[in-house]
Amino acid sequence: MLKTVAIIAVPNFSIFEFGTAFEVFGIDRSDRGTGVPRFDFRVCTPVPGEVPLKSGLTMNVSLGLEAAADADLVIMAPYGREEDVPESVLDALRAAHARGAWVMSICSGAFALARAGLLDGRRCTTHWHYSGELAAQYPKALVDENVLYVEDSRIITSAGTAAGIDACLHLVRTEFGAAVAAAIARDMVVPPHRDGGQAQFIDRPMAECGSQPMEELLRWMVENLDEEHPVQELAARVHMSARTFARRFRAETGATPAAWLNSQRVLRAQELLESTELNIDEVARQSGFGHPVLLRHHFAKVLDTSPQSYRRAFRGQMAPAG
Repeated sequence: MLKTVAIIAVPNFSIFEFGTAFEVFGIDRSDRGTGVPRFDFRVCTPVPGEVPLKSGLTMNVSLGLEAAADADLVIMAPYGREEDVPESVLDALRAAHARGAWVMSICSGAFALARAGLLDGRRCTTHWHYSGELAAQYPKALVDENVLYVEDSRIITSAGTAAGIDACLHLVRTEFGAAVAAAIARDMVVPPHRDGGQAQFIDRPMAECGSQPMEELLRWMVENLDEEHPVQELAARVHMSARTFARRFRAETGATPAAWLNSQRVLRAQELLESTELNIDEVARQSGFGHPVLLRHHFAKVLDTSPQSYRRAFRGQMAPAG
């Protein structure tokens, strides 16, 4: 069970990406009745004292790398990738992985994991600005620049800035279940899901629209996912022609009505698989796909997994109610 989190900061680390990890793991939300546990969050560095930030500020870090020796999760904060990382940091990362702890990098922190040899033969990612450089410097690493984050053998790498939040929420969801991850996400008021080449297993809030009629329509569609929604009928509900409606819908949601509906139906299916014992036929019906074949097709297309595998992965991790 994930209890202790240590983040390693080296000179010229990035405060924003550091803050994403702190927001998820460093704030005590255990008294809010949402099931979120209190994490023992530690900040450590090779040489305790004033550590310069990329922004020109400094942070006083009192803990050395021994603070990471028993952590359940060790996070490598992003830093100037052209700089040498102390061997002691690389040793701490290797030791964490060797003892079975989670190891995570945010943005350019992946370069430290690569230097430690932890990405050899493993899928990984980093900010798209640096992905080519990472692949060139470490040809044994299987760099995928088209994802927000990657998990491979208890090693999680993430792209830049807010993708660190996505990666942290993924880990929370894996360890504690969807409800706990959703509670943290709601508390943080995270932005709508951003497509990163493939969808990931995190909750995606419904996008806000610029017009109230369209936003009300989206909410109505979500409440009635098990119904058919022809474009002509949707357009009539907001008093538009079908052509104008299709153009406005794409402008405000970034997708066609059919694609948007399918994404919401996948979300509903995820929720049902996580929180109920409904069989696959009933999940398909209640989520609006109607038939298990369609449910499986869209699950494979959007999440690259099957409904059964998804249920085993996430429902199996959830703590029993009560």
